[in-house]
Amino acid sequence: MRVLMAEDDPISRRLLAVTLRKWGFDVQAVSDGREALEALDAKDAPKLAILDWMMPEVDGVEVCRRVRQRRDREYTYIILLTARDRKQDILSGLDAGADDYVVKPFDSDELRMRLNTAQRILRLQADLIAARERLRDQATHDYLTGLWNRSAILDILQRELDRAAREGREVGVAMADLDRFKYINDRFGHKAGDAALCEVARRMTLALRTYDAVGRYGGDELLIVLPGLDAAAATELAERLRSRVAAVPVSAAGQDIPVTITLGATSSSGSGPADVGALVNAADEAMYSAKRAGRNRVAAAPAEPVRG
Repeated sequence: MRVLMAEDDPISRRLLAVTLRKWGFDVQAVSDGREALEALDAKDAPKLAILDWMMPEVDGVEVCRRVRQRRDREYTYIILLTARDRKQDILSGLDAGADDYVVKPFDSDELRMRLNTAQRILRLQADLIAARERLRDQATHDYLTGLWNRSAILDILQRELDRAAREGREVGVAMADLDRFKYINDRFGHKAGDAALCEVARRMTLALRTYDAVGRYGGDELLIVLPGLDAAAATELAERLRSRVAAVPVSAAGQDIPVTITLGATSSSGSGPADVGALVNAADEAMYSAKRAGRNRVAAAPAEPVRG
């Protein structure tokens, strides 16, 4: 684990650095509080810091206060080194935001045990953050394809429409449906159907721009949000998606399965706020129109007018 060590005395700094490295730490050593703050403000800042209380520029207690004022960074575990052993001094350091303290001259075994505690707490914190991100991902993503789920893709569409209304531009919307998906499931099995759906999702994602979004709207229907595109441009991009999906069969169940999609495309008008439901319905109706015309094609619907 990386550890920041701030100590103004060069001999103490060198001896402590040697000790920490012997214990397996990757040490970043600085000589004053200003350098410590710069190091802790860095993008890849260490999560563990050992700060001498008395330092030039900015003392260790003030470093603690400033670090705790930040709300946009992961937690930094701070141990204060101090020659002050009065209860009031210790309480002042902890009140400033220090997590622990070691009185100088320190006992090596005591410092090592306190560092072990710090690492254990930081590992628990990392586990909690990872668990939180997994829950967030599960709440917004489809479990099978990894795409945005229905609720999330509709939220994204609403945000893009709100932004487009402010900026006076369009938002393209496309609805895609796998052709003869029931036949794939019946003929090759549901695992093959899942594999086909996942591969279609992957190919579509690769063909989209980085700021586009695609989500699983329901079953084998996928909703695509295309910021900045009018109906004609959305239709053109939908055709590119159709071509990308149809180009190569999907390998599943030991066979190459031809897979195609049918899409309907439309856009907001760009002259004011559009209704999410109206846009999705227009794209959906255009998609079913293309289905009736023979599948594996794209149909366009006119841009949706301003609501109200």
